[in-house]
Amino acid sequence: MAGKKLNGIRVAVLAADGVEQIELTSPVKHLEKHGAQIEVISLHPGKIKGMNLLLPGKNIKVNRTIFRANPDNYDALLIPGGHINPDFLRQSDSVLQFVREFDAANKPIAVICHGPWVLVSAGVVKNRTLTSWPGIKDDVINAGGNWVNNAAVRDGNWISSRSPLDLIQFNREMISLFAEHKASIKTSRRGRLLPTLGWLTAGAAVAAAIYGSNVFESREGVEMEEEEEPVGTPVI
Repeated sequence: MAGKKLNGIRVAVLAADGVEQIELTSPVKHLEKHGAQIEVISLHPGKIKGMNLLLPGKNIKVNRTIFRANPDNYDALLIPGGHINPDFLRQSDSVLQFVREFDAANKPIAVICHGPWVLVSAGVVKNRTLTSWPGIKDDVINAGGNWVNNAAVRDGNWISSRSPLDLIQFNREMISLFAEHKASIKTSRRGRLLPTLGWLTAGAAVAAAIYGSNVFESREGVEMEEEEEPVGTPVI
C-alpha cells in the first residue's frame, strides 16, 4: 500500500436501492486501487439493490446507515447515480445535512449521472458549475447551477460527470481531486504542528539557559555515585 495516492483517505459512498451499479463499483475499484478506505452509507442496514439501467443488478453491502454516519469521519464523498437511488436519498433530511456539512467543510465531492439531484435538494448547487445526466439539466439550472455538457467538470471541491460513458474521465479526475485534498490535509496538519514545535524549542532553550547546556544530553552510561553513610549511623 506504500506510495499509493490515497492511502489513509476515507471515502463515504452515499447510495440507496436502485443505484446504478457500475457508477458505484467502477469508482470504488479505482479508489481502492489507490489505497482509499471505502464505506457504503445508505438509508437502511444490510444490502442495497444495484441496477443496470432498467435491469436488476447485484446486491451491494451497506457498511453504515446515514443515521450513524458522521461527516467529520470522512475525507471525501462519492454520490453515484441511477434514477431511483438519488430520489430515495434526496428525501432523507439526514442525507441532505450530511452533504451540506461535507460541502461547507470544502471536502471533495464526486457525483455522476442523476447524483446531482441530491446536491440540488441539499441546496448547495447555486452558483456552482457542474454536469449531470441530461434529463436533470433543468433541475440543476432551476437550482441556480451552471450546467455544462462535458464528460467531467471540475468546480472547486466538486467533480461531476454525465453517465457511465464518462467513467474513464470521471475516475481519473476523481482520483486527482481526492489526492489534492489529501495533500492539503498533510499541509494543514504540518502547519498546526509547527507552532507546537516552536514552543518546545523555546522551552528547551530556556531550560538550557537555566540548568546548563548539557541538561538534554544523553544519560546513557552515566555512573551513579555511591551514597555516603549518614553521620552517626552505625555500619553493620
